Amino acid sequence: MDNSVQKITENTTLIASDDTWIEGLAIQQLIKTSELAGMHSVAGMPDLHPGRGYPIGAAFFTTDKIYPALVGNDIGCGMSLWQTSVKVSKVNLDKLVKKFAHIEQPLDASWSNLIEVRKAEKNIANHYFDHALGTIGGGNHFAEFQAIDEIYDHSALDELGINKKHLQLLVHSGSRGLGQSILVKHIEQHNHDGLHLNTLDFHAYITAHNEALRWAELNRELIALRFLAAVRATGQCTLDVNHNLVTAKCIADTTGWLHRKGATPSDKGYVVIPGSRGDYSYLVKPVTESAEHVRLSLHSLAHGAGRKWKRGECQGRLSHKYKREDLYRTALGSRVICGNKELLYDEAPQAYKKCETIISDLTDAKLVEVIARLRPVLTFKTNGSCSA
Repeated sequence: MDNSVQKITENTTLIASDDTWIEGLAIQQLIKTSELAGMHSVAGMPDLHPGRGYPIGAAFFTTDKIYPALVGNDIGCGMSLWQTSVKVSKVNLDKLVKKFAHIEQPLDASWSNLIEVRKAEKNIANHYFDHALGTIGGGNHFAEFQAIDEIYDHSALDELGINKKHLQLLVHSGSRGLGQSILVKHIEQHNHDGLHLNTLDFHAYITAHNEALRWAELNRELIALRFLAAVRATGQCTLDVNHNLVTAKCIADTTGWLHRKGATPSDKGYVVIPGSRGDYSYLVKPVTESAEHVRLSLHSLAHGAGRKWKRGECQGRLSHKYKREDLYRTALGSRVICGNKELLYDEAPQAYKKCETIISDLTDAKLVEVIARLRPVLTFKTNGSCSA
Protein backbone atom coordinates (compact mmCIF):
# COMPACT_ATOMS: atom_id res chain seq x y z
CA MET A 1 0.00 0.00 0.00
CA ASP A 2 2.88 2.38 0.78
CA ASN A 3 3.99 2.63 -2.86
CA SER A 4 0.71 4.14 -4.00
CA VAL A 5 -0.15 6.21 -0.94
CA GLN A 6 1.50 9.58 -0.45
CA LYS A 7 1.14 11.63 2.69
CA ILE A 8 0.96 15.24 1.46
CA THR A 9 0.22 17.01 4.75
CA GLU A 10 -0.81 15.91 8.21
CA ASN A 11 -4.44 15.50 7.11
CA THR A 12 -4.03 15.05 3.34
CA THR A 13 -3.40 11.78 1.50
CA LEU A 14 -2.93 11.13 -2.20
CA ILE A 15 -3.69 7.64 -3.50
CA ALA A 16 -1.27 7.57 -6.42
CA SER A 17 2.19 6.30 -7.22
CA ASP A 18 5.08 8.61 -8.02
CA ASP A 19 4.77 7.54 -11.66
CA THR A 20 1.18 8.79 -11.98
CA TRP A 21 1.13 12.29 -13.44
CA ILE A 22 -1.06 14.73 -11.54
CA GLU A 23 -1.17 18.43 -12.33
CA GLY A 24 0.46 20.62 -9.69
CA LEU A 25 -2.58 22.89 -9.47
CA ALA A 26 -4.70 19.91 -8.42
CA ILE A 27 -2.32 19.19 -5.53
CA GLN A 28 -2.41 22.87 -4.54
CA GLN A 29 -6.21 22.83 -4.54
CA LEU A 30 -6.21 19.63 -2.48
CA ILE A 31 -3.95 21.17 0.17
CA LYS A 32 -5.89 24.44 0.22
CA THR A 33 -9.17 22.57 0.70
CA SER A 34 -7.65 20.57 3.56
CA GLU A 35 -7.17 23.87 5.40
CA LEU A 36 -10.88 24.79 5.47
CA ALA A 37 -12.45 25.22 8.90
CA GLY A 38 -13.73 21.92 10.26
CA MET A 39 -11.83 19.84 7.69
CA HIS A 40 -10.67 16.66 9.39
CA SER A 41 -9.04 14.80 6.50
CA VAL A 42 -8.75 14.78 2.71
CA ALA A 43 -8.01 11.99 0.24
CA GLY A 44 -7.06 12.62 -3.38
CA MET A 45 -7.53 9.82 -5.89
CA PRO A 46 -5.21 8.90 -8.79
CA ASP A 47 -7.59 10.66 -11.22
CA LEU A 48 -7.24 13.95 -9.32
CA HIS A 49 -7.36 17.04 -11.54
CA PRO A 50 -8.05 20.76 -11.03
CA GLY A 51 -11.57 22.06 -10.74
CA ARG A 52 -13.07 25.50 -10.22
CA GLY A 53 -11.37 26.25 -6.94
CA TYR A 54 -11.63 22.70 -5.63
CA PRO A 55 -10.05 19.55 -7.06
CA ILE A 56 -12.05 16.82 -8.78
CA GLY A 57 -11.31 13.24 -7.85
CA ALA A 58 -11.18 13.60 -4.08
CA ALA A 59 -13.04 12.96 -0.82
CA PHE A 60 -13.27 15.43 2.07
CA PHE A 61 -14.25 14.58 5.67
CA THR A 62 -15.50 17.37 7.93
CA THR A 63 -16.64 17.36 11.54
CA ASP A 64 -18.73 20.44 12.38
CA LYS A 65 -19.64 21.88 8.96
CA ILE A 66 -20.55 20.78 5.46
CA TYR A 67 -19.40 22.52 2.29
CA PRO A 68 -21.97 22.37 -0.56
CA ALA A 69 -19.40 23.92 -2.91
CA LEU A 70 -17.24 20.80 -2.51
CA VAL A 71 -20.08 18.63 -3.81
CA GLY A 72 -20.59 21.10 -6.64
CA ASN A 73 -23.47 21.66 -9.00
CA ASP A 74 -23.98 18.11 -10.26
CA ILE A 75 -25.33 16.55 -7.06
CA GLY A 76 -25.82 12.83 -7.51
CA CYS A 77 -23.64 12.51 -10.57
CA GLY A 78 -22.74 8.85 -10.85
CA MET A 79 -22.56 5.64 -12.85
CA SER A 80 -25.04 2.88 -13.54
CA LEU A 81 -24.28 -0.37 -15.36
CA TRP A 82 -27.00 -2.31 -17.15
CA GLN A 83 -26.93 -5.84 -18.53
CA THR A 84 -28.67 -5.75 -21.92
CA SER A 85 -30.31 -8.46 -24.01
CA VAL A 86 -28.25 -7.48 -27.08
CA LYS A 87 -25.72 -10.09 -28.11
CA VAL A 88 -22.27 -8.73 -28.95
CA SER A 89 -22.02 -11.09 -31.91
CA LYS A 90 -25.16 -9.56 -33.45
CA VAL A 91 -24.01 -5.93 -33.30
CA ASN A 92 -23.83 -4.05 -36.60
CA LEU A 93 -22.21 -0.71 -35.74
CA ASP A 94 -23.40 1.10 -38.87
CA LYS A 95 -27.01 0.21 -38.04
CA LEU A 96 -26.54 0.82 -34.32
CA VAL A 97 -25.34 4.38 -34.82
CA LYS A 98 -28.49 5.29 -36.77
CA LYS A 99 -30.81 4.37 -33.89
CA PHE A 100 -29.95 7.39 -31.73
CA ALA A 101 -30.88 10.37 -33.90
CA HIS A 102 -33.38 11.82 -31.40
CA ILE A 103 -32.24 10.19 -28.18
CA GLU A 104 -31.24 13.45 -26.44
CA GLN A 105 -34.62 15.15 -26.89
CA PRO A 106 -36.92 15.43 -23.84
CA LEU A 107 -38.92 12.27 -23.25
CA ASP A 108 -42.31 12.38 -24.96
CA ALA A 109 -45.75 11.87 -23.41
CA SER A 110 -45.51 8.07 -23.70
CA TRP A 111 -43.06 8.13 -20.78
CA SER A 112 -45.22 10.29 -18.50
CA ASN A 113 -46.92 7.49 -16.60
CA LEU A 114 -43.66 5.64 -15.86
CA ILE A 115 -42.02 8.89 -14.74
CA GLU A 116 -44.84 9.73 -12.35
CA VAL A 117 -44.86 6.21 -10.90
CA ARG A 118 -41.11 6.15 -10.36
CA LYS A 119 -41.08 9.68 -8.90
CA ALA A 120 -43.73 8.65 -6.40
CA GLU A 121 -41.82 5.47 -5.50
CA LYS A 122 -38.62 7.45 -4.98
CA ASN A 123 -40.38 10.31 -3.14
CA ILE A 124 -39.43 12.97 -5.69
CA ALA A 125 -41.52 16.13 -5.96
CA ASN A 126 -42.27 17.93 -9.22
CA HIS A 127 -39.47 20.25 -10.33
CA TYR A 128 -38.99 22.87 -13.02
CA PHE A 129 -36.16 20.74 -14.41
CA ASP A 130 -38.17 17.52 -14.80
CA HIS A 131 -38.19 18.03 -18.57
CA ALA A 132 -34.52 17.05 -18.48
CA LEU A 133 -35.20 13.62 -16.98
CA GLY A 134 -33.80 10.96 -19.28
CA THR A 135 -31.18 13.26 -20.83
CA ILE A 136 -27.43 12.97 -20.45
CA GLY A 137 -26.19 16.56 -20.58
CA GLY A 138 -22.76 17.87 -21.50
CA GLY A 139 -19.28 17.73 -20.02
CA ASN A 140 -17.97 14.23 -19.46
CA HIS A 141 -21.41 12.64 -19.22
CA PHE A 142 -22.18 9.79 -21.60
CA ALA A 143 -24.01 6.57 -22.32
CA GLU A 144 -21.82 3.80 -23.66
CA PHE A 145 -22.50 0.31 -24.94
CA GLN A 146 -19.62 -1.94 -23.91
CA ALA A 147 -18.43 -5.49 -24.44
CA ILE A 148 -16.71 -7.67 -21.85
CA ASP A 149 -13.14 -7.77 -23.13
CA GLU A 150 -11.29 -9.64 -20.37
CA ILE A 151 -12.54 -11.53 -17.32
CA TYR A 152 -10.36 -11.82 -14.22
CA ASP A 153 -12.93 -13.22 -11.77
CA HIS A 154 -15.64 -15.39 -13.33
CA SER A 155 -17.41 -16.05 -10.03
CA ALA A 156 -17.85 -12.34 -9.35
CA LEU A 157 -19.29 -11.83 -12.82
CA ASP A 158 -21.75 -14.66 -12.18
CA GLU A 159 -22.67 -13.13 -8.83
CA LEU A 160 -23.59 -9.91 -10.60
CA GLY A 161 -25.56 -11.75 -13.27
CA ILE A 162 -23.43 -10.38 -16.08
CA ASN A 163 -23.43 -12.35 -19.33
CA LYS A 164 -20.19 -11.83 -21.23
CA LYS A 165 -21.93 -12.59 -24.55
CA HIS A 166 -24.21 -9.57 -24.16
CA LEU A 167 -23.59 -5.84 -24.42
CA GLN A 168 -23.38 -3.81 -21.23
CA LEU A 169 -24.68 -0.25 -21.01
CA LEU A 170 -22.82 2.24 -18.82
CA VAL A 171 -24.59 5.51 -18.03
CA HIS A 172 -22.82 8.53 -16.53
CA SER A 173 -25.03 11.48 -15.62
CA GLY A 174 -26.44 13.38 -12.67
CA SER A 175 -29.05 15.88 -11.53
CA ARG A 176 -28.71 18.29 -14.47
CA GLY A 177 -30.26 21.74 -13.85
CA LEU A 178 -31.79 20.69 -10.52
CA GLY A 179 -28.40 20.23 -8.85
CA GLN A 180 -27.17 23.44 -10.44
CA SER A 181 -30.11 25.38 -8.98
CA ILE A 182 -29.43 24.04 -5.49
CA LEU A 183 -25.79 25.11 -5.57
CA VAL A 184 -26.63 28.53 -7.05
CA LYS A 185 -29.10 29.16 -4.22
CA HIS A 186 -26.47 28.22 -1.64
CA ILE A 187 -23.79 30.43 -3.25
CA GLU A 188 -26.19 33.38 -3.40
CA GLN A 189 -26.91 33.05 0.31
CA HIS A 190 -23.58 31.85 1.71
CA ASN A 191 -20.95 32.29 -1.00
CA HIS A 192 -18.53 29.36 -0.54
CA ASP A 193 -18.87 29.30 3.24
CA GLY A 194 -19.85 26.02 4.81
CA LEU A 195 -23.00 25.36 6.79
CA HIS A 196 -22.82 24.57 10.48
CA LEU A 197 -24.53 21.34 11.45
CA ASN A 198 -28.13 21.34 12.65
CA THR A 199 -28.94 24.86 11.49
CA LEU A 200 -32.04 25.62 9.41
CA ASP A 201 -29.90 26.26 6.31
CA PHE A 202 -28.04 22.99 6.85
CA HIS A 203 -31.26 20.98 7.00
CA ALA A 204 -32.69 22.83 3.99
CA TYR A 205 -29.60 22.03 1.91
CA ILE A 206 -29.46 18.37 2.97
CA THR A 207 -33.16 17.91 2.17
CA ALA A 208 -32.70 19.42 -1.31
CA HIS A 209 -29.41 17.53 -1.81
CA ASN A 210 -30.96 14.16 -0.94
CA GLU A 211 -33.84 14.69 -3.34
CA ALA A 212 -31.37 15.67 -6.07
CA LEU A 213 -29.59 12.34 -5.43
CA ARG A 214 -32.84 10.46 -6.00
CA TRP A 215 -33.60 12.57 -9.08
CA ALA A 216 -30.14 11.79 -10.52
CA GLU A 217 -30.64 8.06 -9.93
CA LEU A 218 -33.99 8.22 -11.72
CA ASN A 219 -32.39 10.20 -14.53
CA ARG A 220 -29.81 7.45 -15.13
CA GLU A 221 -32.55 4.84 -15.04
CA LEU A 222 -34.59 6.67 -17.66
CA ILE A 223 -31.51 7.25 -19.85
CA ALA A 224 -30.80 3.52 -19.78
CA LEU A 225 -34.41 2.59 -20.52
CA ARG A 226 -34.65 4.93 -23.50
CA PHE A 227 -31.36 3.64 -24.94
CA LEU A 228 -32.62 0.09 -24.52
CA ALA A 229 -35.90 1.05 -26.17
CA ALA A 230 -34.00 2.60 -29.08
CA VAL A 231 -32.34 -0.75 -29.86
CA ARG A 232 -35.51 -2.71 -28.98
CA ALA A 233 -33.78 -4.50 -26.13
CA THR A 234 -34.42 -5.22 -22.49
CA GLY A 235 -32.01 -4.82 -19.61
CA GLN A 236 -31.45 -4.99 -15.89
CA CYS A 237 -29.52 -2.60 -13.67
CA THR A 238 -26.46 -4.31 -12.26
CA LEU A 239 -25.18 -1.42 -10.14
CA ASP A 240 -25.75 2.29 -9.55
CA VAL A 241 -23.52 4.57 -7.47
CA ASN A 242 -23.21 8.32 -6.91
CA HIS A 243 -19.82 10.00 -6.86
CA ASN A 244 -20.85 13.62 -6.15
CA LEU A 245 -22.53 13.88 -2.75
CA VAL A 246 -22.17 14.49 0.98
CA THR A 247 -23.21 11.90 3.57
CA ALA A 248 -22.98 11.42 7.32
CA LYS A 249 -20.16 9.01 8.15
CA CYS A 250 -18.11 7.67 11.04
CA ILE A 251 -14.44 7.26 10.14
CA ALA A 252 -11.77 6.13 12.61
CA ASP A 253 -14.20 6.66 15.50
CA THR A 254 -14.87 10.23 14.37
CA THR A 255 -18.40 11.23 13.39
CA GLY A 256 -18.62 13.68 10.52
CA TRP A 257 -19.69 14.33 6.94
CA LEU A 258 -17.99 12.81 3.92
CA HIS A 259 -17.99 14.91 0.75
CA ARG A 260 -17.21 13.21 -2.53
CA LYS A 261 -16.34 15.28 -5.60
CA GLY A 262 -15.68 12.79 -8.35
CA ALA A 263 -14.88 9.99 -5.91
CA THR A 264 -16.54 6.59 -6.24
CA PRO A 265 -17.75 4.97 -2.99
CA SER A 266 -15.83 1.90 -1.91
CA ASP A 267 -18.53 0.92 0.61
CA LYS A 268 -21.37 0.25 -1.87
CA GLY A 269 -20.18 -2.97 -3.50
CA TYR A 270 -18.98 -3.45 -7.08
CA VAL A 271 -18.33 -0.34 -9.17
CA VAL A 272 -17.22 0.55 -12.68
CA ILE A 273 -14.29 2.92 -13.16
CA PRO A 274 -14.56 4.21 -16.73
CA GLY A 275 -11.84 5.20 -19.12
CA SER A 276 -12.20 7.77 -21.88
CA ARG A 277 -14.39 6.97 -24.88
CA GLY A 278 -11.37 5.41 -26.60
CA ASP A 279 -10.12 3.45 -23.60
CA TYR A 280 -11.15 0.45 -21.52
CA SER A 281 -13.32 0.68 -18.42
CA TYR A 282 -12.89 -1.63 -15.43
CA LEU A 283 -15.38 -3.43 -13.25
CA VAL A 284 -13.83 -3.69 -9.80
CA LYS A 285 -14.65 -5.04 -6.37
CA PRO A 286 -13.59 -2.81 -3.46
CA VAL A 287 -11.40 -4.67 -1.00
CA THR A 288 -12.80 -5.05 2.51
CA GLU A 289 -11.21 -2.08 4.16
CA SER A 290 -9.07 -2.16 7.27
CA ALA A 291 -9.15 0.76 9.67
CA GLU A 292 -5.98 2.07 8.03
CA HIS A 293 -7.49 1.82 4.54
CA VAL A 294 -10.55 3.76 5.68
CA ARG A 295 -8.51 6.46 7.39
CA LEU A 296 -6.40 7.07 4.29
CA SER A 297 -8.90 6.51 1.47
CA LEU A 298 -12.06 7.78 3.20
CA HIS A 299 -14.16 4.91 1.80
CA SER A 300 -13.47 6.23 -1.71
CA LEU A 301 -11.97 5.31 -5.09
CA ALA A 302 -11.21 7.05 -8.37
CA HIS A 303 -14.27 7.79 -10.51
CA GLY A 304 -12.55 7.61 -13.89
CA ALA A 305 -9.35 8.10 -15.83
CA GLY A 306 -8.84 11.77 -14.93
CA ARG A 307 -8.23 14.64 -17.32
CA LYS A 308 -4.78 15.58 -18.62
CA TRP A 309 -5.88 18.68 -20.53
CA LYS A 310 -8.26 21.46 -19.61
CA ARG A 311 -11.51 21.81 -21.49
CA GLY A 312 -11.32 24.54 -24.09
CA GLU A 313 -7.73 23.88 -25.07
CA CYS A 314 -8.21 20.39 -26.54
CA GLN A 315 -9.28 21.51 -30.01
CA GLY A 316 -6.14 23.62 -30.33
CA ARG A 317 -4.00 20.66 -29.32
CA LEU A 318 -5.69 18.15 -31.61
CA SER A 319 -7.17 19.90 -34.67
CA HIS A 320 -3.85 20.00 -36.55
CA LYS A 321 -3.55 16.22 -36.14
CA TYR A 322 -7.15 15.06 -36.37
CA LYS A 323 -10.05 16.14 -38.53
CA ARG A 324 -13.44 16.19 -36.87
CA GLU A 325 -14.42 13.03 -38.78
CA ASP A 326 -11.41 11.17 -37.35
CA LEU A 327 -12.75 11.53 -33.81
CA TYR A 328 -15.93 9.55 -34.49
CA ARG A 329 -13.90 6.33 -34.50
CA THR A 330 -11.47 5.14 -31.85
CA ALA A 331 -8.35 3.01 -31.82
CA LEU A 332 -10.37 0.23 -30.15
CA GLY A 333 -12.76 0.06 -33.08
CA SER A 334 -15.65 1.77 -31.31
CA ARG A 335 -17.84 4.58 -32.62
CA VAL A 336 -18.71 7.96 -31.12
CA ILE A 337 -21.91 9.99 -31.46
CA CYS A 338 -21.36 13.64 -30.60
CA GLY A 339 -22.94 16.54 -32.44
CA ASN A 340 -21.13 19.24 -30.47
CA LYS A 341 -17.77 20.03 -32.10
CA GLU A 342 -16.18 21.57 -29.01
CA LEU A 343 -17.30 18.66 -26.84
CA LEU A 344 -16.02 16.17 -29.42
CA TYR A 345 -12.52 17.58 -28.98
CA ASP A 346 -12.78 18.31 -25.23
CA GLU A 347 -13.70 14.68 -24.52
CA ALA A 348 -11.22 13.11 -26.92
CA PRO A 349 -9.29 10.12 -25.51
CA GLN A 350 -6.05 12.11 -25.74
CA ALA A 351 -7.41 14.58 -23.14
CA TYR A 352 -7.49 11.83 -20.49
CA LYS A 353 -4.98 9.66 -18.70
CA LYS A 354 -4.92 5.94 -19.39
CA CYS A 355 -7.41 4.25 -17.11
CA GLU A 356 -5.02 1.33 -16.66
CA THR A 357 -2.68 3.54 -14.62
CA ILE A 358 -5.54 4.55 -12.33
CA ILE A 359 -6.53 0.95 -11.78
CA SER A 360 -2.89 0.00 -11.15
CA ASP A 361 -2.62 2.60 -8.38
CA LEU A 362 -5.85 1.44 -6.73
CA THR A 363 -4.74 -2.19 -6.97
CA ASP A 364 -1.28 -1.44 -5.57
CA ALA A 365 -2.92 0.42 -2.70
CA LYS A 366 -4.94 -2.76 -2.04
CA LEU A 367 -8.21 -0.88 -2.48
CA VAL A 368 -9.71 -2.91 -5.36
CA GLU A 369 -9.68 -6.26 -7.11
CA VAL A 370 -10.27 -6.13 -10.87
CA ILE A 371 -13.19 -8.28 -12.03
CA ALA A 372 -13.39 -7.50 -15.74
CA ARG A 373 -12.23 -5.14 -18.45
CA LEU A 374 -14.89 -3.49 -20.62
CA ARG A 375 -14.29 -2.35 -24.21
CA PRO A 376 -16.29 0.54 -25.68
CA VAL A 377 -18.53 -0.33 -28.63
CA LEU A 378 -20.58 2.85 -29.07
CA THR A 379 -20.27 6.03 -26.99
CA PHE A 380 -23.04 8.61 -27.04
CA LYS A 381 -22.18 12.11 -25.88
CA THR A 382 -24.78 14.41 -27.43
CA ASN A 383 -26.46 15.10 -30.74
CA GLY A 384 -26.12 18.84 -30.41
CA SER A 385 -26.00 21.56 -27.77
CA CYS A 386 -25.89 20.48 -24.14
CA SER A 387 -28.22 22.81 -22.29
CA ALA A 388 -29.32 21.93 -18.79
